[in-house]
Amino acid sequence: MHPYALIALDLANERSREADAHRLAALARSAAPERPSWARRGLAHGFALVSLGSAAVTRRLDECVADDLGRTLAPTD
Repeated sequence: MHPYALIALDLANERSREADAHRLAALARSAAPERPSWARRGLAHGFALVSLGSAAVTRRLDECVADDLGRTLAPTD
């Protein structure tokens, strides 16, 4: 075979691989959602509110229990 034929086959093979790589990259980009859905965002906000509320309640309970423990452990006359 002529060397030019081998070079042409090699270039065609390389371009074919590059085209496949670009096609797979475009397919991967189009399959991924750009933004989370409104339901998912709403659930995340709801869970965040529940978490903040439970943290506030826990802090209040800790303060009350600490006050009660201080009163019960105080020396009595």
